[in-house]
Amino acid sequence: MEVPTIPQDEEQRLQGLRSLNILDTPPEERFDRLTRMAKRLLGVPIALVSLVDENRQWFKSCQGLDVSETPRDVSFCGHAILNDEPLIINNALEDKRFCDNPLVTDDPNIRFYAGYPLYVPGLGNMGTLCVIDYEPRQLDQDDMEAFTDLAQTAQRELASVQLATLDELTGISNRRGFVTLSKHALSFCKRNDISVSLVFLDLNKFKPINDTYGHAEGDKVLINFAGEMRKTFRTSDLFARLGGDEFVVLFMKQTREQAQLAIDRFQKNIDALNELINDDYTVSFAHGIVEFNPDVHSSIEDMLDESDSLMYEQKKSAVRA
Repeated sequence: MEVPTIPQDEEQRLQGLRSLNILDTPPEERFDRLTRMAKRLLGVPIALVSLVDENRQWFKSCQGLDVSETPRDVSFCGHAILNDEPLIINNALEDKRFCDNPLVTDDPNIRFYAGYPLYVPGLGNMGTLCVIDYEPRQLDQDDMEAFTDLAQTAQRELASVQLATLDELTGISNRRGFVTLSKHALSFCKRNDISVSLVFLDLNKFKPINDTYGHAEGDKVLINFAGEMRKTFRTSDLFARLGGDEFVVLFMKQTREQAQLAIDRFQKNIDALNELINDDYTVSFAHGIVEFNPDVHSSIEDMLDESDSLMYEQKKSAVRA
């Protein structure tokens, strides 16, 4: 048996999957409708919307199986997400990757498998729409067209879930997406005794920019600010626009001092952006940094509150100066 390899973008992919806040949620008709149609149109006994988590594949929609998940290391879908094209296995007994897989040699005795990777823009392949049969078979052209249409609809449904966690203007996470992701990150760091720091950022004199130059110019400032966050911070850092001119970054495996160095680099990039744009105003920000302390912080909200207070202290100090 061939265990599926790990995608190169696995860390980002898993963060994206968790940001959807869809794992272990109840069934939804919009996904169940697709698996029912796939089962009926393709004449198969099993159809699934499978999401590939760190150590398992979990079924958001499941027709024809009595389980809600299976281990990732024996999953066919773990192989399917490695590519952008559908994975078609006409007879698993004749495929060296799967012939001795326990899902083939034992219940449910898979022979035919077709998995279409479900790609969400900016996140990666989250899982598959897949169909399974107990007998070897092939999909003809009409079958493939129907299968592709259903899978692309499933992709759009996942993308609509993503939109609820993204800031529409800047394209980075919104408050909901950040809180969802950061709870997972904070829990992981607590279990493994890993340093984690949070930075709250607030733009200085943003209202005068809106009032003087208009909201379109203010939107440009926010978009450029978020763009510099993307360029500066690591893919493992969680950053978001909380609302208005407030932003946040969660640094995993970073002490307060290391987080400050990252913010210093970000400040240099903002300074360079100001010189490049050369407008009649300057973009700047105040910030507050908090390192997680289990004796003080019981949740990510506690860290947000403290870093927010520290940011305002810095902003007031700058005004007094």
